[in-house]
Amino acid sequence: MFIMTYQPTQSLVHAQKRAVLLAKIRQFFSDKGVLEVSTPLLSHTGNTDVFIDSVSVNFHQAGKATTGYLHTSPEFAMKRLLATWQVPIYQICPVFRDNESGHKHNIEFTMLEWYRPHFGLDELACELRELISLVFNQPIALKKTSYRQSFESLGIHPFLSSIDKMRDCAKAHNITLDMGDDRQGWLDLLFSHLVEPHLGKDAPTLVTNYPPATAALAKTTRDDEGFLVAKRFELYINGIEIANAYDELASSDELLTRFYADNAERERLGRPIMSIDMNMVRACDDLPPCSGIALGVDRLLMVSANLSDITQAIALPTERA
Repeated sequence: MFIMTYQPTQSLVHAQKRAVLLAKIRQFFSDKGVLEVSTPLLSHTGNTDVFIDSVSVNFHQAGKATTGYLHTSPEFAMKRLLATWQVPIYQICPVFRDNESGHKHNIEFTMLEWYRPHFGLDELACELRELISLVFNQPIALKKTSYRQSFESLGIHPFLSSIDKMRDCAKAHNITLDMGDDRQGWLDLLFSHLVEPHLGKDAPTLVTNYPPATAALAKTTRDDEGFLVAKRFELYINGIEIANAYDELASSDELLTRFYADNAERERLGRPIMSIDMNMVRACDDLPPCSGIALGVDRLLMVSANLSDITQAIALPTERA
C-alpha cells in the first residue's frame, strides 16, 4: 500500500490548538508589557555546551565560503539586546539541535524564551505559573522539590554518594550504560532513567538547586546544607521537561572560564571544539540583574493536549521536512 508521506504528522485539530496556544502566549506578554523581539537563526558561532550539538551550515558572505551554525537557543543574541536595551523581552522561534530523536525530540523545534530584568527565580516561577494556568485554562499550583530531594527514593545523595554507589544503583535497575569516572554523567543517567519519568505526575513540578556542573550560564549559591548549587530550576509536567530557568550569570570573566571549560571537556570526549561567541562575552558585563527562561512550545502543547509524541505537535518533523 502506498503511503502518502507528504502529509503532515499533525492533525488539523492539533494545529488549531497550537495556533491558540501561540496566540495566548503573545497576548500574555503583550498584557505584561514584555517586548517581542527577533534575532538571527544563523550565527557565526555555535554552542559550547558539552552535550548539545549545533547544526552547521555552509553559506557564502561577500563571495567567501563560510561555515555558520543554526542557533540551539536565541539566548546569546537576546542577551546582547538585553544588555543594550535593559527592558524585558521575549521571543518565539525555531531552534535546532543536531542528532535529536525520540518521542520528545526533533532536530528543529519551537522555543519560547524570555528575560526579566530585576526578577529573581521566585518571581520568574510565579510568572511561569501564570502562563501555565492560562494555557491549561485553570489555576495551576506548582509543586517544588530540590535536585537533592528528587534522588531520595533511590538512596542517592547527589553531592555525597560515591560513583560506586551510583553504579550499583544503576545495575540494580537494569541500566547497563557505564559512565566511567564521570560523576555528573552518572547523576544525569540516574536522573533521566529513574527520576525524570516520575516528575510532575501529580502536579507540575519545579526542580531546583542543581549541581554546579550543570550551571551553564546560571549563577551559583549555597543550599540549606551548604552545598554549592546552580541558581536554576526546571519545570516538569507528566515526566516531561518543559522549561529551564536561570538566575543569569553577568560576569564576562566567569562566562569565558565556563566556555573554555566546556571546550576542554569537548576535547577530552573527542567532540568538536566550538568557537566562542565573544559578542556575548562582551555583552555579559552590561546585563542587568535578571532571570531568564526557555520553554519548549511543542512539549507544552504535548502535555496540554495529552499528546504522546512530539510529531503530533509539529506539522512536519525533520523526517518529513
